[in-house]
Amino acid sequence: MSVMTDCLPNLTMLLEQSAALHNHLCPRQVLGVRCGLYAAELLSLDLPQSDKRLFAFVETDGCFADGVSVATGCWFGRRTMRLMDEGKVAVTFVDRHTDQAFRIWPHPQARTYAHSYAPEETKRWYAYLNAYQIMPTEELLCVRPVSLTVSLKAIISRPHVRVHCSGCGEEIINEREIMHEEICLCRSCAGDSYYH
Repeated sequence: MSVMTDCLPNLTMLLEQSAALHNHLCPRQVLGVRCGLYAAELLSLDLPQSDKRLFAFVETDGCFADGVSVATGCWFGRRTMRLMDEGKVAVTFVDRHTDQAFRIWPHPQARTYAHSYAPEETKRWYAYLNAYQIMPTEELLCVRPVSLTVSLKAIISRPHVRVHCSGCGEEIINEREIMHEEICLCRSCAGDSYYH
């Protein structure tokens, strides 16, 4: 089943929504949307979701992640998406009801194939932008079933769990506190900070 023939009206609508977030449309947004549509097919889910059944691990931020969000309904703000900053245009989708997980990334030859789908485009960027919208899924994307090495349950945590750091006094949510000799600390006070 090809996204290009079966989901074209949906693809067009999703690309318009993604473009509205950025005031433009770029090839990575198209890849994100196409990955989301492929996840819907692989997991037999109606997307974009209105619940929190699907969880996405994106391996880069920016336009690609927004394309994934628009297509799937997985958002950082809804706690159904997590950035695993690998610097790769790739995403792993997990069905929380079945624990099925698939990692999807662009086919290594997608850029090469793109030129045959947009031969009239003289600039590569525009060739990718146009071709990625119409290429058959098997030429655009790769997929592999995977098993997580991280705990999705720990990432999602429990709602309404709050504690205060004994060091700085700030509130800690989502069970991210660190216990050190029976003292509750935030990561920064425990020495694991991204700032100083």
